[in-house]
Amino acid sequence: MKQVFALSVAVSLASPLAAQESDEDGMALMERGAQMFFEGIMREMEPAMKDLEGLAERMGPGLKGFVDEMGPAFAELMEQIDDLSAYHPPEMLPNGDIILRKKTLDEMEKAPLDDGEIEI
Repeated sequence: MKQVFALSVAVSLASPLAAQESDEDGMALMERGAQMFFEGIMREMEPAMKDLEGLAERMGPGLKGFVDEMGPAFAELMEQIDDLSAYHPPEMLPNGDIILRKKTLDEMEKAPLDDGEIEI
């Protein structure tokens, strides 16, 4: 699918704009070709989209129940934590416990790295 899309983009970019002719609908041939391409994609994607709708309908009540039950507990937890940047990422211990370690003052005063930089 990605190869077909890449090929169609390459062909559309390689065609000279001056060679466009209008068809009976008044649309340029390139526009009509792109429209047909996307209509084909939509036809192929329709079964997958229907499957996703069915999944959403089946999962909806369960997710609503989860949010109703866990929402207040999560809000209470967030009130206690205040600032997530003051904590290290969660760690799972061998016995299955999950711990959140709070950063020390020295760790919190450290200047944050620029985007994309990794401290080595």
